[in-house]
Amino acid sequence: MRREIMLPMILTFLLSVLFVLFLFNIVAISFTKLGLTPVQTFLIFLGIIVGGYINIPVSRRKIVVSEPRRLPIPFFYYPPRVAQQVVFVNVGGAVIPVALSLYLLPTAPLMPTFIATALITLLSKALARPVPNVGIALPPFIPPIAAALFALLLSEENPAAVAYISGVLGTLIGADLLNFNRIREIGSLAVSIGGAGVFDGIFLVGIIAALLT
Repeated sequence: MRREIMLPMILTFLLSVLFVLFLFNIVAISFTKLGLTPVQTFLIFLGIIVGGYINIPVSRRKIVVSEPRRLPIPFFYYPPRVAQQVVFVNVGGAVIPVALSLYLLPTAPLMPTFIATALITLLSKALARPVPNVGIALPPFIPPIAAALFALLLSEENPAAVAYISGVLGTLIGADLLNFNRIREIGSLAVSIGGAGVFDGIFLVGIIAALLT
């Protein structure tokens, strides 16, 4: 019985390690294109993994959980049930990618970066949809492919940085910030921007966009 329990646990652990190593290799290739050293890549990757468990509250507001009801009996009235909805910003999935984008900004050509970011913002805004009890949903591959394409078309100088910055900031602004008022429609009491950490769209968009250039 003990062997039957230990073998699946060992296999799960090994598969998890292989997946993390595979993901790190992808991140390393992308960050190399961005001009980062192996040490910088490792520290950022470690910060994203750890930061995926850290959420910073940025907004609190009351939402209606259930609508008011009137019964056919006089003087009987059930008021609406309200609860507090808290919006968080995830360190690994949002704060670190945005900080890296700002760090790379001086190395990227200004006008192509601005135009690409504006285009990704408009695209993300058009594609983003609030999904109840899930969050702001966005097709995972369209923004990074578009960011890489815009970077290659608009800039011959450092297109990887243009793709990463426009992918991260454009997705954050278009999908999350411009849909902030629609977060009420989600119905969840806790909403985290970048809340999936390393697996979140904000981070993956930047990595894939830089990789595709």
